[in-house]
Amino acid sequence: MLRTNIRDWDVEQLWRTYVQLSEAEAAFRIHKSELSLRPIWHQREDRVQAHILVCFLAYVLWKTLEQWQSRAGLGNSPRTILDELARIQSTDVVLPLAEDPRRKLRIRCVVRPDQTQALLLDRLGLRLPERLRPPPSISDR
Repeated sequence: MLRTNIRDWDVEQLWRTYVQLSEAEAAFRIHKSELSLRPIWHQREDRVQAHILVCFLAYVLWKTLEQWQSRAGLGNSPRTILDELARIQSTDVVLPLAEDPRRKLRIRCVVRPDQTQALLLDRLGLRLPERLRPPPSISDR
């Protein structure tokens, strides 16, 4: 039941506006809790605008992940997906080159996901690479 002092709106318009309000409030909660974006006191207008842009992009990515998760039949809580997938790790194996020991070969390896992570990746249509190739500038170091 909604109560309002606006008399010239129909029930449907009132309900849509209320839903938009609750979605806006949810967006601010996501910014504070899930994305850990707190208000920052900027001194310059360009920095304020940049901060707003970053917050907006983070929220768009969050909602995109939520919709992607929902379409995959995995609910609608991106935090659980992010927490689960955050446990997937990668490591760099660094080996000296035989012809020049000062140069090193760096190979980035991805740890195999456990059963839960593999199921999530499969449902989301993602595939982890067997090995990540670093840019040439990194392997020359």
